[in-house]
Amino acid sequence: MSASYYQNNVHFLIAVDCIIFGFHNKELHLLLTRRPVEPLKNEWSLMGGFMEESESLNEAAEKVLYRYTRQKGIYMEQVGAYGEMSRDSGGRVISVAFYALVQMEKFNTSQAQNFDARWININKLPELVFDHNRMVADALMLLQYKVSKEPVIFHFFDGKFTLPALQDLYETIYQMPLDKRNFRKKLATMNILDRLGAKDKESSKRGAFYYSFNPEKYEEFLETGKRFSL
Repeated sequence: MSASYYQNNVHFLIAVDCIIFGFHNKELHLLLTRRPVEPLKNEWSLMGGFMEESESLNEAAEKVLYRYTRQKGIYMEQVGAYGEMSRDSGGRVISVAFYALVQMEKFNTSQAQNFDARWININKLPELVFDHNRMVADALMLLQYKVSKEPVIFHFFDGKFTLPALQDLYETIYQMPLDKRNFRKKLATMNILDRLGAKDKESSKRGAFYYSFNPEKYEEFLETGKRFSL
């Protein structure tokens, strides 16, 4: 693509920063790394990188996600653009933030060690570089809205989950307790889950049945004119 039309305009860098969420031990976690370069080298940072001339924003975000997780097909969504003049002390950089939902069971911890990356509890986040704390706050707010209106939360699970684990995840995202009876009543009314034959025996002696999300049932539910709401 020729840049001759805009050669008299100022050029600056475009970056992508990824807020990578994971769920483990009833808590929501965020994947952070120590910034490898100046400015603010060794400070806590989100996963990010600059967009290349030959790639789109989504492709740049997917590149960053794969670099740090070695997973493809990760659910991600754009949070917003951040362009304050002084946001990056290294120069004029516009950053577009994306949040992503990672299945921690599939996460390669050895890959994380290569980048000094660590999962940090969402409620125990350190001070991050630049405006990354604001990005996290904005991403969490968007995630809270999305999981209340769409079944994106099931991307956190590797195909199966128990109802207690599902409620735990909703509660940690909403950062508030939910009434167990009302929660399960809403799920039952939508009829979008399949109960599996196996049980999780680790949480209690009695065990809890595993469930899976059924996309076909969800489409049938939408065809009735109703909307997902949890």
